[in-house]
Amino acid sequence: MIEMRKHVLQKAATMPEIETTIHAARLDLILMTPTFFDAAMRSDQAQAAQLLGVPIPAEWWPVSAHTQARLEQVRHNPALEPWVERAIVLRFTQTMVGSIAFHMAAEPEPVRPLGPGGVEFGYTIFPPFRRQGYATEACQALLTWAQQQGVTRFVLSISPHNQPSLRLAAHFGFVKIGSQMDEEDGLEDIYERRVV
Repeated sequence: MIEMRKHVLQKAATMPEIETTIHAARLDLILMTPTFFDAAMRSDQAQAAQLLGVPIPAEWWPVSAHTQARLEQVRHNPALEPWVERAIVLRFTQTMVGSIAFHMAAEPEPVRPLGPGGVEFGYTIFPPFRRQGYATEACQALLTWAQQQGVTRFVLSISPHNQPSLRLAAHFGFVKIGSQMDEEDGLEDIYERRVV
């Protein structure tokens, strides 16, 4: 989760074009546009892949309810579009290895006491591609991009049993600041990272 100040969204609203791809050393983080999601929600996998520019593995389907909710947010506020889900694509082979996203809802109720103003940040790496450093590389690229947009505070909620994500949080210097009980995911620890 990240905290975004209002001026960040206002700045995004005036930007002439959206950065559709964020580049990392081996990876491209390709923006999944509203047009892409329209095709995906119709289960038109061929058109969705054509719009994204790479094949979409079975592990990504079906479109989640959370993604549909974020798409509705973008329809109401187009400035949020750069913050939606991105495909994590291995550039050399043009293989989608996972996805990564900021969840747009400002001040989501579950984290308000510990992360006011936050929006959720999460990722998934598909099983065949895990333990190859893709999550670390993708997270670094997305966090760097967010800092370039003016973000100075990041908050993550992680299950205490999710060892890979806990190691990733430690790698990026997140510090535990509390815990919460999530209705869907159960107990989560809250971690914070501030950028000076």
